[in-house]
Parts: sequence; C-alpha cells; structure tokens
Amino acid sequence: MPTELEELVEFLHHGNTQIRQTAAEHLVGYSQSHVTLFKRNQLEPIKDLKLLVKDYAPIAKNALTILINISSDTEVCKSLAKDDALLETLLSRITNPKEQSANEIAMLLANMAKDDSLQRVLELKRDVPKELSKSQWAMDQLMDCFVKGAAGAYNKHADFDHLSYFFADLARFPKGREYLTTAQEHDSNIIPITKIQVFTDHASHIRRLGVASTIKNVAFLVPAHPVLLSNLNPDPALPPPSIGANLLPYILLPLMGPEEYSDDDTEGMLDELQLLEPDKEREKDEEIMKTHLETLLLLSTTRESRDVLRKVKVYPIIRECHLHVENEDVRDACDRVVQVIQRKEEGEEEDIPDAVGGESGRMVELKDDEEDEDDKIVDVL
Repeated sequence: MPTELEELVEFLHHGNTQIRQTAAEHLVGYSQSHVTLFKRNQLEPIKDLKLLVKDYAPIAKNALTILINISSDTEVCKSLAKDDALLETLLSRITNPKEQSANEIAMLLANMAKDDSLQRVLELKRDVPKELSKSQWAMDQLMDCFVKGAAGAYNKHADFDHLSYFFADLARFPKGREYLTTAQEHDSNIIPITKIQVFTDHASHIRRLGVASTIKNVAFLVPAHPVLLSNLNPDPALPPPSIGANLLPYILLPLMGPEEYSDDDTEGMLDELQLLEPDKEREKDEEIMKTHLETLLLLSTTRESRDVLRKVKVYPIIRECHLHVENEDVRDACDRVVQVIQRKEEGEEEDIPDAVGGESGRMVELKDDEEDEDDKIVDVL
C-alpha cells in the first residue's frame, strides 16, 4: 500500500490545477529529507515536476524549489541536466523579463551544472531574447542576465545572483574556462570574464562568492594567464585581438583596506589600487579572501606571471593583508603567495624577504597535505 506521501506525489500530474498546486506546496517541505520519494517508478515524479515548471506561477515556483532541493542527488541531477527540453524551458523563462521564478531557475541551473553533460550549454544557440541580448548563444544570454539583471534592473522579481555559481561550476570544465577567457568576436571582442569580474566588491555575498570561485577556476587555464594579467588594450605581446582582461585589480582590491603605502611600495602598483578612500573596507568573508589568494597562487604558475605580480607590487598588498587579518587560513594563504612570488628564481641570488608578519626567518613551509587545498577546483555548494 502506498503511503500518504506517495499518494500525494501522484497528485503532481492531476488534471485539476488546485490539486496540483496543493500537492506541490505540501511536498516542498519534504523535498530535502525525502529525496527517494521523488525517485519512485523510474523517476516519474521528476517527469511531473519538469512539466510543472511550465505551469501557473505559484505551481512553477514550488516545482522549481523541489527540483533545487532534490537535484543534490546525482541520479536526479543527471536526469535534469541531460534533458534538452527542460534546458530550453529554463533558458526561455530565465531570459523573460517578467519571469517570477528567475532566481529559482538560476539556482537550479547552478545545480545542474555539476553534471558534465551541461557543458553543451557552452555551444548552444537559441532564439535571441531581444529585450536582453543581441547574441544567439545561450551563454552570452545568461551573462547578460547576470550583468544587466543585478539588483532587479532587468527583472523586478530577480537579481540573478546565483548565476555566479552556475558560471563557477561551468568553469570547472576546460570548455568553460576557454569560453570565459576568449575574446568573443561576435560580441565586440569582449572577454566574458571581464563582464563578471567587476562584481568582486558587490554588495551581494552570493555574487561575490560565485564570482571569486569562477575566477579561481578560470585561473587553472595557464595558457590564459597572459590575457588575464595584462591591462593593455591593445597589448602587442598577446595574440589577436591583443586585448588584456585586467583581472588583477578585481582580485586585489577585496584584499586591501585603508592602509597607506610608502612611495617605494606604490611605485609600479596598478592605478586602480592607489589613492583608495580612507574608509576602504577589506572583504569581510574569509573564505572569499582565501579564494582570491589561491587565485593569485595559481596565477603565479609561470616565471612570466610571477614577474608581472612583482612588477605591480603585489607583495606589499599581501603583507598588509596578513598584518590586518586575524584568520589563520587567510594568513597561511598570504604566506604561500609570498613564498612563491618572492622566492629566488633560477640564476638569482637575492634572499626571500622576512615573513609577511614581520618575523625573521623562512615562510611557513608547505606540507604535502596542504598544497591540495590551493589546487582544488572550486565546487560551489
């Protein structure tokens, strides 16, 4: 005999709108603790929920919430991610400026991106939502949602902040990193990462965390480092279209407070990092700070990149960050960055400077079980 909950799930495909709405509303509360309830009969409830996404707004919102909660299950996530019809439905709705559940759709897309199959969105063309974008590429349209839709500017019902998690998950894949770091000829040669890196100091914690994670994952693409680190346009050292992404200010500014620097420290420092306001605040979330420091560590992979970081005086910024932040994880991350960018290069004889905290001697040595943390691709939960 089916239980009452199992019977309730059956009502998700009932012909009466009121009954479908009541069933979906009541099942939201069970969707986190009773995932198996929605996997009955070869995922039949999942099929019903996919259809309810296109139902009346209150039903659609509840259906989306249930799918968000149960998509933590690998089997459910794969079923959602591989469904082309569902993906088109979600894209069509999230790009609609009147969609009331756009934020829920952004969350669901972020969860679906944990499955490898969703990489196909990077090569997906669809109808152009003329109010939003000029591009037929799905990724460009989602970028436009994120950029133009911040704080309800495109859709009064949504801020699209969770799309930053979607970008971070796609950046776990090589194709995602390539898209984010490659100038798009059809989009005036804009490098996609430059559209979202400007949000590293945004008021939304979700947006800052997602963008920081996206940037870190992108930094695993070592061949893109010259583009990411260059602030020139055009830059003759880069291949056509010779445009630099100017990433560094956006990951260094969150690490900076109101401290004043000596003339020696500021000589060569990026213009965006000089003459900051006396009330400049450092990023408050230690996890985001740590992510930016790990990005710097990834960006110091090659000798050429380390030379850039030295030239623009990254060391004084990390030194002050270490002095003014008490969190041990952040301080350890500072030490690691300094060890790499201030170490002797082959053929050089200069010694490493004193530790960033002012103590004499060597930096904290990296242990074998510590280095994995910095080398991990960020999987936003």
